[in-house]
Amino acid sequence: MSDPRITSSIFTRGAVDLSTLRGPAPTSSRPGTPPQGGPSTGAPAAGGDTAIVDVTEATIQSDVLERSMAMPVVVFFGAAGFPESDEFAPVLERLNAEGGGSWVLARVDVQENPRIAQMFRVQGIPMVYAVVGGQPVDAFSGVVPEPQLRQWLQAVLKAGGVTVAEPEDPRLDEADDALMSGDLDAAEQAYRKILADAPADAAATAGLAQVGVARRVAGADPAAALAAAESAPDDVAAQLLAADIEVLSGLAEQAYSRLVGLVRRTAGEDRETVRQHLVSLFSIAGPDDPAVATARRALASALF
Repeated sequence: MSDPRITSSIFTRGAVDLSTLRGPAPTSSRPGTPPQGGPSTGAPAAGGDTAIVDVTEATIQSDVLERSMAMPVVVFFGAAGFPESDEFAPVLERLNAEGGGSWVLARVDVQENPRIAQMFRVQGIPMVYAVVGGQPVDAFSGVVPEPQLRQWLQAVLKAGGVTVAEPEDPRLDEADDALMSGDLDAAEQAYRKILADAPADAAATAGLAQVGVARRVAGADPAAALAAAESAPDDVAAQLLAADIEVLSGLAEQAYSRLVGLVRRTAGEDRETVRQHLVSLFSIAGPDDPAVATARRALASALF
């Protein structure tokens, strides 16, 4: 699992030791005092949602350490009145509700529970930790974009042995609808916005590639374009257009074969243009498509 903000996890350096929190809380912890912005000690959040709890020193063992033995616990460190904390907490709460009880959100008010914050090496808020099996497994500080947060949560759940369906990104539905309706400008803008937050999003990458294909074939006569490519096998522009039409016609393997053959027959800038075009077509199908895997091997052979 990778941290969405920090490439080097603090846990690899043994910075956090939760063993000191397993014993009874000191008398100065004021276990009966509710933390700011939440209900009383260790109680479920308002509304009876037991997947969200407000933690103090008196309840951290039961609400974080013990619960993490059964399911992942995400510990949120914040404090009422801090803008970033106040804005980020509702996002976590909403995602927790979407999770349907697959993970626990444990909220810690750092002003009311400074010892817990000290044990977790919290130096700024908001800060979020994932605890699985009684041990921290990853963390990040500050606010991260929601798509990135969703990916991080999926990794946490996998680390905890929880299998859940990937949540649908409503922005992706909007982008797909724009593409299907022919509004290519809106579709491109929507896909690029998703990729700005999540550069590795395969669905958005595929959608953006489809926008490119749709733009390139706009106004073309499919039959005439394929005939022109047949009569001019070394015409790069004609072959690229033919490959686009084949992909849109459900003949992706034929398109891949066409362009791999063109790579073998070209050199220099033309060859690189064909290679890049072929790779963009691969992204539409995705890396797990058997035809893409076969075509990639053929492309490697053609290049080297």
